Amino acid sequence: MTDRLSSQLKFLAEADKMKSVSRQTMLSDGSREETDAEHSWHFALMALTLFEYCALPGVSVDRVVRMALVHDMVEIYAGDTFAYDARGYADKAERERKAADKLFALLPEGQAVEYRRLWEEFESMETPDAEYANAIDRLQPFMNNYLTNGHTWVKHGVAMEQVYERMEPVRAVLPELWEFIEMVVRENFKKGI
Repeated sequence: MTDRLSSQLKFLAEADKMKSVSRQTMLSDGSREETDAEHSWHFALMALTLFEYCALPGVSVDRVVRMALVHDMVEIYAGDTFAYDARGYADKAERERKAADKLFALLPEGQAVEYRRLWEEFESMETPDAEYANAIDRLQPFMNNYLTNGHTWVKHGVAMEQVYERMEPVRAVLPELWEFIEMVVRENFKKGI
C-alpha cells in the first residue's frame, strides 16, 4: 500500500468519528439529537435540492457540497458549539483552528491543502459559494427545529430576535425562502416557543 493511500484511509477512519459528535438539533422525528455526520449529509442534500433558489451569481453547487462534507469535521476534536452559545463562541475559532491543523494533516499534502481551504472558505463567508453554504448550514437545523416544535429553542431559551439574527444570511442568499423563515418564527412565537 502506498503512503498516500495509507494516509487517506487513516483520514477516512478518523472522519467516521463525526458519527459520534452530537449536536443540539433533534432529528425531525424527535427521537434523538442528530450527529455532525447526519447534519453534513442533510446540509449537502439541501444545497443540491434548493440550489435553484440561490440568488447569488456564479455559485458552484459542487464546491458547496464539498464544503458541506468538510465544514464540521473539525468538531471531531473541537466539539460542536451550539449556535446560540455566546460563551462557547469565545474560543471556538481557536479550538477549531487547532483541530483543523491536526485533522487535515492526516491527508496527503495536496488533499490536505484542498480540504483546509474549503473549510477556511466556509468559515470566512467571503465568497458566493461560502455564503450559499452558510445559508444552507443555518437553514438545516432551523427546519429540524420547526419539525420538532422548536425543541432546541425551548431547551435553551432562544429568543425570536436571536433566531432572526442567525437566519439573516438566508434573507440575502435565498430570498424566496425568507417567507418560510418568517412563517415559522411567527407560528412558534404564537405558540409561546
